[in-house]
Amino acid sequence: MLHLFVDISAHGFGHLAQVAPVLNRLAEQLPAIQLTLRSSLPLDRLRQRIHTPFAHIAAASDFGYVMHDAVTLDLPATAAAYRAAHADFPACVATDAQLLTKLGVDAALTDVAYLPLASAAQAGLPTLSMCSLNWADLFLHYFGTEAWAAPIHAEILAAYCSAHFLRVTPGMPMEALDKRIEIGPIGTMGLARRSALREKVGADDTAHVVMVALGGIPMRLPIEHWPVQENTIYLVPAAWQPARADFHTIETINWPFVDLLRSVDAVVTKPGYGTFAEAAGNGTAVLYQRREDWPEQTYLIDWLQANARCAEISADALSSGDFTRTLDTVLAAAVPPPPTFSGVEQAACHIARLLV
Repeated sequence: MLHLFVDISAHGFGHLAQVAPVLNRLAEQLPAIQLTLRSSLPLDRLRQRIHTPFAHIAAASDFGYVMHDAVTLDLPATAAAYRAAHADFPACVATDAQLLTKLGVDAALTDVAYLPLASAAQAGLPTLSMCSLNWADLFLHYFGTEAWAAPIHAEILAAYCSAHFLRVTPGMPMEALDKRIEIGPIGTMGLARRSALREKVGADDTAHVVMVALGGIPMRLPIEHWPVQENTIYLVPAAWQPARADFHTIETINWPFVDLLRSVDAVVTKPGYGTFAEAAGNGTAVLYQRREDWPEQTYLIDWLQANARCAEISADALSSGDFTRTLDTVLAAAVPPPPTFSGVEQAACHIARLLV
């Protein structure tokens, strides 16, 4: 039985949205495959997306960036975390290599941690990474001019360069990765349940249902101050504890995220791969607030503008709920042909070749 080790970053839900459909397709190609997943994402969230059985290691080998909220970085804390993580990086690699050897895996896949790539290489295992970004490029963007940064960046980049890297569309250029392989968009098609959703929230088919989904990093908006909009219903996280009749919680609906995404009229979000790609593929309109100095977002936004109905809203508009006119304009626009998730099959085939 072939045994694949998969490391999924927990910096939001976008990494899982990329990996899950690929693993589901891989399990169809290789029904006897054994999967061991390492991720600090909630187990129920992993199982909701990944349909084939897997063993779970509840841990994280990367942290990406420390966040104040879904759109704001804590750069001092992130710098400190990177310096701590690389205080003795070779020792971390050796420990992780021992784990992979003990597990008896045949290959390793990450989205988008680099430590397992270095440790798998040390253990003599074939390795592959995939994502629309990588931590080496982001580290260079934020910390490249710092006196302490060069040795850390070199260790990160060397780990990535030890493996082939599937650059998912849309994504950053990643020109420093010499084993880069370009693949198409990745996502999951949801089940269209528009009428059933409106019945659940007590609205008729003329109502606009708008989901607010900020990508899995905690951030509460002051929705109690949003104006009441005629014939508009909002879906928000249960943690926000909405107390108005025009707000319902995502958890109460209890549907897979992609089913909700396909059944609402629009999603309000920040630039992130999972929501952008799956909204476009499922024909859902998008309102987004830009993230503060996030280098990946330019490539995501350019692609979204070519493949979906979308518009940018300001931080003030998002905070106040004053985006009705923008929403109406976006919803009135023609729906472009949805992109296909061709990267799912491409990535699964690359991983299958790695294993066999």
